[in-house]
Amino acid sequence: MTRDYPEAPVQAGHSEPAPRRVRAVLGGRTVFDTTNARYVWEWPFYPQYYIPLADVDPEVLVDEEHVQNLRHGKARRHGLRVGEVSKPGTVRVFEDGLVKFDWDALDSWFEEDEEIFVHPRNPYARVDALRSTRTVRVELDGVVLAESSSPVLVFETGLPTRYYLNRTEVNFEHLVPSDTETACPYKGRTTGYWSVSTGDTVHADLAWCYDFPTRQLLPIAGLIAFYNEKVDIFLDGVEVERPKTHFS
Repeated sequence: MTRDYPEAPVQAGHSEPAPRRVRAVLGGRTVFDTTNARYVWEWPFYPQYYIPLADVDPEVLVDEEHVQNLRHGKARRHGLRVGEVSKPGTVRVFEDGLVKFDWDALDSWFEEDEEIFVHPRNPYARVDALRSTRTVRVELDGVVLAESSSPVLVFETGLPTRYYLNRTEVNFEHLVPSDTETACPYKGRTTGYWSVSTGDTVHADLAWCYDFPTRQLLPIAGLIAFYNEKVDIFLDGVEVERPKTHFS
């Protein structure tokens, strides 16, 4: 198939300085606070933060005396301990003085004074939410799930266009609420997920919304989007080929 959106421009192994103040918290204690973090791309789509050891609170690190040979180099595996909270095997301290933390091992991450989710925002990625009057129709198994002439289109580097539609233009007769919750570094945390029921088949977690997105993506607040990879989308009457991504 022909891809109709820009791919990620960075190769795995690339590294750049991060100009933002980066902090993380566990159990109410600041684990690190640095203005000298580095972006390290372990795979092309987004970077991880590597933190200077000098900016990490040494009292929270537990050396597990296990050496690993990783892509970035040789590292000693550590755990984290804050009071009664223990996170074994979640930190890698590299010989060059940089430290990588498993993202989920920490309670909260911050860039400057704004909380971030899932992973660092890619400095080479752009995410735009634009109002449109193009007609979007969403179908699955021949059933119309939504149709709108006032969508908000979200363009994100490395992903197909997402079409966010007004709730009044979505056919909730076929949507089944789900307990699923996801997070995005650019949009925030979802506040709703739905599976889709067509006939005797339930297709899990095909639609979602952000009632309280990040300020940069405020135009999508309360709107509903569907995975292009899993439904049939018609744009101005022309069917859009289903993209192949890691969400397929």
